Amino acid sequence: MSGHSNDRSSSHAVTLEWPDGRTRTISAREDETVLEAADRADIALPHGCLTGACGTCTGRLLGNDGPSQAAGDKDPDATVEDIFAYQRRPRALKDRHRTEGYVLLCVASPRADCRIAVGSSVQSELVENPWK
Repeated sequence: MSGHSNDRSSSHAVTLEWPDGRTRTISAREDETVLEAADRADIALPHGCLTGACGTCTGRLLGNDGPSQAAGDKDPDATVEDIFAYQRRPRALKDRHRTEGYVLLCVASPRADCRIAVGSSVQSELVENPWK
């Protein structure tokens, strides 16, 4: 997956999905964030602080293949906490955001194969626009 025979951490297939229908699947190691894996694959994703404070890198979990799931089986009850480990506290997300499937890609490392909605429009879902 990662191409290095001396890697000690597992890799997971992370499929990035944009609102315009584009998708890209990257290999993300458990010792790196989704943002780092995307950068390694030459994929530009929105980001700002890189510390989990600003929310610019917000993605939304769309689905997963759990680590103990048979090929193709999905765990519909899996949460962000089941799929990702945070390298530091995701301060930009409220508890309800995490419950709704939002994840900060600059501080989240995958623990299972998954699909994530990405792009600047995902962050805008976090705050209701009072002018709409």
